[in-house]
Amino acid sequence: MSTSEDPAPGDPLRRLDDPDFPALTMSQAADLLGVQAAFLRSLDGSGVLQPHRSPGGHRRYSRAQLALAARLRALLDDGHTLASAEVILTLQDELADARADTARLQGTVDRLEDERRASG
Repeated sequence: MSTSEDPAPGDPLRRLDDPDFPALTMSQAADLLGVQAAFLRSLDGSGVLQPHRSPGGHRRYSRAQLALAARLRALLDDGHTLASAEVILTLQDELADARADTARLQGTVDRLEDERRASG
């Protein structure tokens, strides 16, 4: 098989493409984010970020969790408290969802207007 082909559907490496797959250890996650492991432990302890646990109890992080941790770190570095950073992230996510909904609805309106003009 050449490297340009997709892996077989049963290929376990395919899980690495899943942003929610807990592929990284705490030390790997900390290295990628440029933070101390204590920062990740503090997010876990506060309940803001709940990593997956291996059968041995070790924390495992997904790409989605690392993205959240990075966003939190940036807000904390800007001087926000953890509580305010959580609120800001929630509002940012809600705004992004609302913008996506607006774009989707506008696309529907545009399509319906085009259909109306074409039929009339």
